[in-house]
This record gives sequence, C-alpha cells and structure tokens, in this order.
Amino acid sequence: MRSLVGLLVCAALFFVVYHFFLKKMPATDQGTASTQAISLIGVRSDLLQIAEAERAYIAINGHCASLDELVSSNSLSMTRTDRDGYSYSVECFDATMQVHEID
Repeated sequence: MRSLVGLLVCAALFFVVYHFFLKKMPATDQGTASTQAISLIGVRSDLLQIAEAERAYIAINGHCASLDELVSSNSLSMTRTDRDGYSYSVECFDATMQVHEID
C-alpha cells in the first residue's frame, strides 16, 4: 500500500512538472501555433538582418539602399525578399530608414 501511494505521488508530481514547464513553454506571441511561431521568429530575424545590413551600408556609402541593392552589393546575404507569405521592403527618408514586412 505504501509503494502505491508513493507511485501515485510521483505520477502526480510528474504531471505537474509536465503541465507547467513543458506544455506551457512560452511561444513568441500569445496564442500562436508552434509552426506559426517558427515562421514569426524567422521573419523577425530577417528584419533584424536587413536593418543591420542597411546600417552598415549607410555607414560605408553615406546613403540608404533598396533591398535589391543590398543583396547585389553583398551587404545582405539573403537571396529572397520574402518568407512564408511575408515580403520585405526598405524605405529611405532623409536620415532614417524603415524596414517593413508586408502580409
């Protein structure tokens, strides 16, 4: 009887650990599916990579470049300007630039 109670306690403890730590691990955004979360992480990574390449290009050349110019000048290692239904664009203003993803 004592071993049965010990086994039930261990099973309950395992369930609690599973439920709170493994099953409820944070996703990138609340309510997203795991495949969608992976896609969003890739999009965010692409946007950061584009912004860093643009900053480096501006520092070297003194002006902003389009996405195609960044790729052709090897400032950006991305070969495509879209990912999973999101496409990217770069807009240059006087001293600033904006990188956008478009659904």
